[in-house]
Amino acid sequence: MAVATQQTPDRARKHPFWTIERRDGLAGYLFIAPQLIGIIVFVLIPLGLVFWYSLHEWNVLAGTFKFQGDANYRKLLADPAIPEVLGATAIFSVGLVILNMSLALLLAVLVNQKLKGIVVFRTLYFSPVVVSLVAWTIVWSFLLQANGGINGLLAMIGVEGPNWLRHPTTAMISVIVVQVFKNVGLNMVLFLAALQGVPKELYEAARVDGASRFKQFRRITLPLISPTIMLTSIITIVGSLQVFAQIAVLTQGGPGMSTTVLVYYLYQQAFQFHRFGYGATISILLFVIVAVLTFAQWQMRRRIVFYEN
Repeated sequence: MAVATQQTPDRARKHPFWTIERRDGLAGYLFIAPQLIGIIVFVLIPLGLVFWYSLHEWNVLAGTFKFQGDANYRKLLADPAIPEVLGATAIFSVGLVILNMSLALLLAVLVNQKLKGIVVFRTLYFSPVVVSLVAWTIVWSFLLQANGGINGLLAMIGVEGPNWLRHPTTAMISVIVVQVFKNVGLNMVLFLAALQGVPKELYEAARVDGASRFKQFRRITLPLISPTIMLTSIITIVGSLQVFAQIAVLTQGGPGMSTTVLVYYLYQQAFQFHRFGYGATISILLFVIVAVLTFAQWQMRRRIVFYEN
């Protein structure tokens, strides 16, 4: 019995509960806990509540909250405004992504020079990003009026400008341009960081082989910054699908429904017409669109990203 009594503490010391592996595991869980809690509280729970609300008809003014099953989803499929709204959303997103990324890459190439005062230009191009979105949009709303600053400049050279925000075509173009000028600096900085990470030795070797500047850009620069192109495309596409303030301030979805994108239509249904259940259904549609596009882009990374080949 004495021998057994002496062996028990020895075994306990050889196999302690609080091992290094468990301490490391606990430390890892503690490190990811804030992010995990944030995802649960601010993403998963709200997403579940939105889906729950989409199964109900909730009228805040009348104080009613009635279960309707899939009625809101059937209403969404039969809504005659949805095709026009999705069309406006697609036009805005495609125009914004192409113009934003092209201009951002061009500016990044231009400011990626070792010239005196180049930091000033980098600051100027990036400064709109830190300006208040609403203030930026209000200023542009004055500039784009029929008697605003844009038409005033055109009048100086003998050109009569249109009423930019009152014609379907020019209204959409105006909203896209305002948004591009607001956020192009962010993508420019990302592209600039990627360009500065390209080894200079590759350009030197290409010049020795007689490669032109365009061929260097196509064969060296674009492949090596392709991960950044992938990142900026995802960020820009998702951001274009979530635009709201610019539409609300500049056009209120008009003229007609020419600039009524999906988020603004959601706002109209939920907060102007007080159809919160139907608004939640539209938000589910928006979530599905964003998720599908993001997944499709991620699956295409092997064709786009040089390092994934």
